[in-house]
Amino acid sequence: YKKNILFIKRNDVEKPLKSIDFLDKIEVKKKYPNTIIIKVYETKPVAILFKKNKKYFLDNSSNLIPFNKNMFPDDFPNVFGEGAEQSFISFFNLLEDNNFPKKKVKNFYYFQIGRWDLQLLNNKIIKFPENNIDDAIQKSIKLLEREDFKNYNIIDLRVDGKIIVE
Repeated sequence: YKKNILFIKRNDVEKPLKSIDFLDKIEVKKKYPNTIIIKVYETKPVAILFKKNKKYFLDNSSNLIPFNKNMFPDDFPNVFGEGAEQSFISFFNLLEDNNFPKKKVKNFYYFQIGRWDLQLLNNKIIKFPENNIDDAIQKSIKLLEREDFKNYNIIDLRVDGKIIVE
């Protein structure tokens, strides 16, 4: 305020904003003679990650934000497993691309060999393979809709071409 627009640097505007969590990108443009246009792009939290006995929000850009229960309601799924933050968003996007009912997921479990297990709100567990995840996701959706699979608590899709249930 009350400064000549020619003397304001982009970094003067961006630097204070960078300390705010959940910001993905900031665009600053000068519109002469007297306007600065600031566009702020937010990220969205998608899960709560547990890492070294601490809780973090994990956003849709794979950023870890220290958990604060006052920021959002505590209805995000939990993510467990060492190194999960690196591959969670790509797995989450695969679920989204295949129209998996993500709202039914209570917990995501990551294994260092590169595969995921899901625990649903009804406590059913789906075990996904390392490879051919798209096919496994589509199979799991069909199996969850079938009446004859409602009695099973574990759906194991890790073996290619086979479905193992318990």
